[in-house]
Amino acid sequence: MLKLYIGNKNYSSWSMRPWVVLRQAGIPFEEVKVRFDSFDADSEFKRTIARVNPVGKVPVLTDGELVIWDTLAIAEYLAEAFPEKHLWPQERAHRARARSVCAEMHSGFSALRTHCTMNIEADLSQAGARIWDEQPAVRADVQRITQMWRELLRESGRQDLLFGDFSIADAYFAPVCTRLKTYALPVPEDIAAYMARVHALPGVRAWVEDALAEHDFLDFEEPYRQAPA
Repeated sequence: MLKLYIGNKNYSSWSMRPWVVLRQAGIPFEEVKVRFDSFDADSEFKRTIARVNPVGKVPVLTDGELVIWDTLAIAEYLAEAFPEKHLWPQERAHRARARSVCAEMHSGFSALRTHCTMNIEADLSQAGARIWDEQPAVRADVQRITQMWRELLRESGRQDLLFGDFSIADAYFAPVCTRLKTYALPVPEDIAAYMARVHALPGVRAWVEDALAEHDFLDFEEPYRQAPA
């Protein structure tokens, strides 16, 4: 059986992406959660993951003796291993576009990822208002994401998810949806509606429910608040 190594569900955006793909597509897998304690070389997290992944990061997918790391590589492997699941759009042009926007997410939007780290459990709307006022690069990232989603939703009459049916692209942007919600960053109504549809996906909903149930406050992941009393 496939085995997916992930970090804390409340914080690990990259872990969320392949987990949602697997869960939403109904692909059986075993989840192995490795708690973040720190990212120092001698931390328990690093020691545990280094035994599986030479890079020492999550997510990691194993299929028997085969080890696949990096979220995009995992997504491509799953698409090849389960072609009947249509994890990429079926039309070639749409597949190319989906891969392009996933690659853009993979390598871009550094301001949003830096200033608005994923934290599903928290309400960081006050911090979000400050970030929005003080960080023009964050505003630029959100503007580009808004433009991208709107174009994809409008093309060819797609009004539900980015390419009509669920695809890797929706899983790739699911953690962005949680960030925009956590920090209450302003988005237009049509974008908020897409975010609501993503949050309603069974795979996303299951991840969020697990994240809310963790109750595992990590101070090094919490730049904007102290531990709840």
